Amino acid sequence: MAELDRVLGGGIVAGASVLVGGEPGIGKSTLMLQMAAQMRSRAVLYVTGEESVRQIRLRADRLGVSNPGLEILAEHELERITRLISPGKVGDAAPYQIVVVDSIQTIASPEAGTIPGTPNQIKYTTFEIAESAREHGIAVFFVAHVTKEGSIAGPRTIEHMVDTVLYFEQSDDDTRYLRASKNRFGSTDEIGLFTMQPRGLVQITDPNNVFLVRRAGSLPPGVVVAPVIEGSRVLLVEVQALTVPAKGGISRVFSDRLDSRRVSRMAAVLEKHLGLHFNDHDIYVNVAGGMRIRDVGVELPLALALYSARTDRPFPPGTTVAGEVSLAGEIRPVAQMARRARTASEVGFARCLGPGSVRQGESGTPVNWKGVGSLEEAVQAVFGRTSNG
Repeated sequence: MAELDRVLGGGIVAGASVLVGGEPGIGKSTLMLQMAAQMRSRAVLYVTGEESVRQIRLRADRLGVSNPGLEILAEHELERITRLISPGKVGDAAPYQIVVVDSIQTIASPEAGTIPGTPNQIKYTTFEIAESAREHGIAVFFVAHVTKEGSIAGPRTIEHMVDTVLYFEQSDDDTRYLRASKNRFGSTDEIGLFTMQPRGLVQITDPNNVFLVRRAGSLPPGVVVAPVIEGSRVLLVEVQALTVPAKGGISRVFSDRLDSRRVSRMAAVLEKHLGLHFNDHDIYVNVAGGMRIRDVGVELPLALALYSARTDRPFPPGTTVAGEVSLAGEIRPVAQMARRARTASEVGFARCLGPGSVRQGESGTPVNWKGVGSLEEAVQAVFGRTSNG
């Protein structure tokens, strides 16, 4: 599974422990079962504490996956699990190369109390299984449930005990995002993209078909296309902004896909350097496709989307932008600007607006790249002239 390998840092490391967290029903068990079914050259043990063996078999039949080397164990007791995954004699090879525990909150040991799912139980059982797996070179995956706010204490308390922490997120549609918040064997910037289908999780090979909205005519005001860096690839996403008069005289910012502090900062820079007032308007910001963006290169697209929404002037089609905006209104270089411009050109964008220079150590200037030095220059290059609001 290329998308899972990407997030893991290239693949599964022997002896590594991986925590897979996410909301209930988001697809963690489906992902683990599909992964286990593809390990045909490995002995895999799937420990289920929530479902029966028959239920797992029915799910495998529905997904259309099978693996003769995959064994299913319905078990809650820690000691039985550790005995099963450990070699029978000193010097013997481990009976399994990969173990999936679904979920760790259902495993219990008398040594840590009688109730499964408590923080002490989760920490104790995770430590015992992870240590046994590390000693015998077994890669183990722990599935854990968290709420949207990540407020359940159990999974959060074991993040320091594992090598890799993966979190499954869901957009407003069937798209799933797999991110690494911790990875001893790779980058935490990579993202895996899946879509949930009746036959299970399907890897998204062309992300631009998910995040880009194809329109026949001009863009509506407040919409800007931005090439952002997520891990090792460039994704073209649509940044959407909307401003409306504030009710009660108190302006607010609504943004869950981009950091609301970044939105407020861009609004303040526009007000300071272009005289565009937002203090009496509510600001709504969204990213089409539902993906959270952390790349600093989204600041210039965000600022231009806010300008477009506030002045009701549509962004010209065929143009994409990227760049960091300083508090002084300057456009600063961002990583891999030339690569962003080339990717935008391959998708069909005739012009890419960005900083006037590249970062030190980078080279290459695509023909479709137009450099600007300030936010005011960027507005003039796109809209022709500035307009106060």
